[in-house]
Amino acid sequence: MWNWQSQLLAGGSGTGARVSRTQLHRETVDLAPVADAVVKQLRLGQPERDVEFVSQEKVVAYCDPALLRAVLENLLGNAWKFTSTRPSVQIAFGVEEAKDERVFYVRDNGAGFDMAYADKLFGMFQRLHAKSEFEGTGIGLATVHRVIRRHGGKIWAEAAVGQGATFFFTFDGDARHAASPDTHAGERAIAPAMEQSHAA
Repeated sequence: MWNWQSQLLAGGSGTGARVSRTQLHRETVDLAPVADAVVKQLRLGQPERDVEFVSQEKVVAYCDPALLRAVLENLLGNAWKFTSTRPSVQIAFGVEEAKDERVFYVRDNGAGFDMAYADKLFGMFQRLHAKSEFEGTGIGLATVHRVIRRHGGKIWAEAAVGQGATFFFTFDGDARHAASPDTHAGERAIAPAMEQSHAA
């Protein structure tokens, strides 16, 4: 379901300012079912696509759950979009331990991009692909960047042309609030039928 936070990420040039003014309401939340629900909505929009979505069973974070749903709608929506020309599609979501912080990621095997232009990813109205290839406004990632920065975190990407992309992000204070013995539960692949029964 699209809510006002989602609309912020899809909005116009004033979007970033509105995100900057939005008060954060952080709590410990499992993002795995949120990601599942986002992918379920994407499947409903394009039921003909055969996409394997792999998610960890538990992806606990200390964040504003409404704004992070909007972030996942954008990142997973991009992964869905940029894999549209692939005959076999894999999209993954999870979290990894890296030194003293936890790093969340969204990974796909789609179109990717040239890392030489990575510094343009999070700029307003910046695009690395022609509109004739993939639709989009060039606003979403800039606003995702603002949301992550509001959480005191950082976001970056790694990719190669024709080999997919991975977006990583962190939150300040997340390791203190969200770390638990269950955080590293194994990944599971969610087929369309399984996903529908899993979602509320």
